Amino acid sequence: MDKDNLATLLCRAQVGLAAPLVQVEVAVGSGLPSFHLVGLPATVVRESRDRVRSALLSSGFEFPGGQIVVNLAPAEIPKEGGRFELPIALGILIASGQFRGGLRDCSACELYGELGLGGEIKSVRGILLAAAHAGRDGHELIVPAANADEASIAAATPVRGASHLREVWRHLSGEEPLRAHDSVRPDRAAPEPRSALQPDISDVRGQFQAKRALLIAAAGGHSLLMIGPPGCGKSMLAQRLPGLLPPLTDAEALDCAAIASVSAAGFDMGGFGRRPFRSPHHTASPVSLVGGGAHARPGEISLAHRGVLFLDELPEFDRQVLEALREPLEAGVVRIARAAARADYPAEFQLIAAMNPCPCGYLGDPAGTCRCTAVQAQRYRARISGPLLDRLDLHIQVPPLEAGDFADDLPRAEPTAVLAAKVARARSRQGSRQGCCNARLTDAEVDHCCTLEPPARALLDRTMRHLRFSARTRQRILKVARTIADIDGREAIAETHVSEAVMLRCLDRERAAQA
Repeated sequence: MDKDNLATLLCRAQVGLAAPLVQVEVAVGSGLPSFHLVGLPATVVRESRDRVRSALLSSGFEFPGGQIVVNLAPAEIPKEGGRFELPIALGILIASGQFRGGLRDCSACELYGELGLGGEIKSVRGILLAAAHAGRDGHELIVPAANADEASIAAATPVRGASHLREVWRHLSGEEPLRAHDSVRPDRAAPEPRSALQPDISDVRGQFQAKRALLIAAAGGHSLLMIGPPGCGKSMLAQRLPGLLPPLTDAEALDCAAIASVSAAGFDMGGFGRRPFRSPHHTASPVSLVGGGAHARPGEISLAHRGVLFLDELPEFDRQVLEALREPLEAGVVRIARAAARADYPAEFQLIAAMNPCPCGYLGDPAGTCRCTAVQAQRYRARISGPLLDRLDLHIQVPPLEAGDFADDLPRAEPTAVLAAKVARARSRQGSRQGCCNARLTDAEVDHCCTLEPPARALLDRTMRHLRFSARTRQRILKVARTIADIDGREAIAETHVSEAVMLRCLDRERAAQA
């Protein structure tokens, strides 16, 4: 086959959060008409043959009558999606000599796009991830016009958007170059006011202990379980946690955007730079929560990376779903293994959960409306295993609101902006001391960073013996006490800090009382 009948263009596959480079090699030769697509293509990629043929003919080009071979190299990488159709079509045009005059150098250009039957270039998933990798290699991009904004967020090289196959043909032939797309990345130096992004915590009436627990959870990145009757404000409190957290850095925002770009829903430009807040329904399956499926997509816990995962009605979740949370809570990563591929997704999320105290929700209500037996209430709480509870840093009771909590003359609680400033100062101390939030401290780092005053150590030892805490529970109490000390601006952990950390584990105290 003549070398002049060969063409090579660049694209990228998507495997987890990796975007390996793929060479789209096209050869056009004589022989019986045929179109062979090789290189481990998925079914949707093999279907590209018909779409490419129709797009070329509809755009006024000739479809070669001989043998066409398209190789997606390297062959061992699985390829899926319609992203390869634009480079395949252009490769056929180059290899069949349908470029009049000159042809731009394509050795440092990556092309992406699914083709419509009329030659339209349609958007594809995962462009932001591909753009980030292309920028590191110094490659410019030609992408669907609908994906140009997304690509420009991550790309460090020019991004050119096109809406039709002929536009790209004219660009490569030098007749009408595509304009470089302007970057639309938001100004990270001047974020929007918090009030415009998040509801304010001062809107929640009463619940001062719960607000204090939420402040501690935000300051140290701790997980939190709230137990209380319906209507006491658990969901309102959880929804206000993202407003207390520090703004994402550029690198963190791109990490979150990259995960969203490869998910089933795709990337939403309006959410760039905001802390994720995911709240799946209690009927969610293990795959939807943890990730997986035939193509190893990220689940809710990865989509909540650097943000908040809120699980309302915690005991109503399937037991298998809840147990799947245990390893990601510790490791901060999800490893999904499939026969055709393996994918690792980050999952450093902050878990906030809520539950009723019993099946009807009114156990302990002064009005006496609860009709659940002690056995029913115990069985309901037993749906959450001990090992999972051990991995939750805080669990608190959220009592029902009283009529007096809605009085107009009551002083309003501190607004989100004030509490967020306290969180920022505490996080700054943690960053200077150990480079991560307290919830992510390893056991060795706990020994180094959680210095206890003698009365505090004595209190912790007495509490461990009396309440029979596990070693994991002891470490989590130390981390929470470290966070409380950071909020107070103290270097050493005092007795009051340990005492408050123990009081914020109500289920441990109840379990010890029942033993």
